[in-house]
Amino acid sequence: MVTALSERSSSPLLSRTFLQLSVISVVSGVSMAFAMPFNSLFLTSEVKVTPVQLSAFLIASPLASVLASTIMGKLSDGRVQRRYLLVAGGVSGAIGYGLFAVLRDYWFLLGTSVIFVAITSSLLPQIFAYGRAVSRGPSMMVSVLRTLLSVAWVAGPPLAALMVAETGWVGLFTATALLQLGVAVLAFTLPVPVAEPEEKVEEEETGPSRGGMSVVAAAFVFLQGAVGLAVSGLPLFVTTELHGTAGDAGLAMGLCAALEIPMILWFGSLANRMSQHKLVLVGAVIALSYHGLMLFTDAVWQVMAAQLLHATVISLVMGVGLTYFQSLDLGRPGHASTMFSNTQIVGGMIAGALLGASQQLGFRWVYGFSLTMCVLGLALLLVAGRVTGSSRP
Repeated sequence: MVTALSERSSSPLLSRTFLQLSVISVVSGVSMAFAMPFNSLFLTSEVKVTPVQLSAFLIASPLASVLASTIMGKLSDGRVQRRYLLVAGGVSGAIGYGLFAVLRDYWFLLGTSVIFVAITSSLLPQIFAYGRAVSRGPSMMVSVLRTLLSVAWVAGPPLAALMVAETGWVGLFTATALLQLGVAVLAFTLPVPVAEPEEKVEEEETGPSRGGMSVVAAAFVFLQGAVGLAVSGLPLFVTTELHGTAGDAGLAMGLCAALEIPMILWFGSLANRMSQHKLVLVGAVIALSYHGLMLFTDAVWQVMAAQLLHATVISLVMGVGLTYFQSLDLGRPGHASTMFSNTQIVGGMIAGALLGASQQLGFRWVYGFSLTMCVLGLALLLVAGRVTGSSRP
């Protein structure tokens, strides 16, 4: 508490609390980037699950994550200190991935995923909610934390692939468990944010109602689902439709990730000076352009060039979008951050089903489905804007 009080007069971005929270964000992001991309490969190659078992696992785990994150979000806006919820998420991750390192029974792994790993999924929204609270209102802190998460995801998967090759699945999940334990230790020493009301007069006058927020959440399910589908389908599209290589697809995704890092910071700065609703609308319109262009690409270099558009979309929808949700429910940053995170999870589940359909129809359909989802998301955003108005910081 003393540390938090001493930081009231200094910039939140220069505070010890922010630096500590930044380390937590990076460590948490790397741990998730280690495990999440390789879950399906682990289950199919090591556990030898059937297609039905894999589908059940990939449906049950996200649903459990939504439930756990929602509960943790409500607790964080009540009397439970967010640092303790971060500790709980880290400890649960350490237990869950520690069990993944030694268990090879499908049902035990499923139980571990829907209990311990699901609780771990609440880490990111609680990190962002803590950042919003400690910065006492709209600031660059949340944007910087989101950028650090992107950096973690640029480095995490290649390191994880190398670790699997050198140490096997035991080494990968043991490292993930240790990183999660590190998150718990770092979170335990976080100070309690100063309880100070945000400057929210204008937001209260123009911000959406609870019903309007539900419409916005539905819009983001489609918009984030389109992003997830496009990213998941890119390697398959490049290798099957354009006859490129896996390296080409990896280069395209790495280029997109590198471009979005400075963009998230820039748009985060703009979001503090202009309507976040309008910025997200711009992102949805650019998404239509990206997916429309990808439908007609016939060369790998065109995919590379189009990643500038996709990086812009991700920065606006998934970067500014987080701050936008927090602005819609100023009194409950934990609930708002969790709702944003849950739209990504639900959108990812829809994307998984559409990716399976694209396998039957041809992977160019990935971008046809994504384009349709963006149209729906843009329409819902326009409805939310008309009914409730836009949000300004």
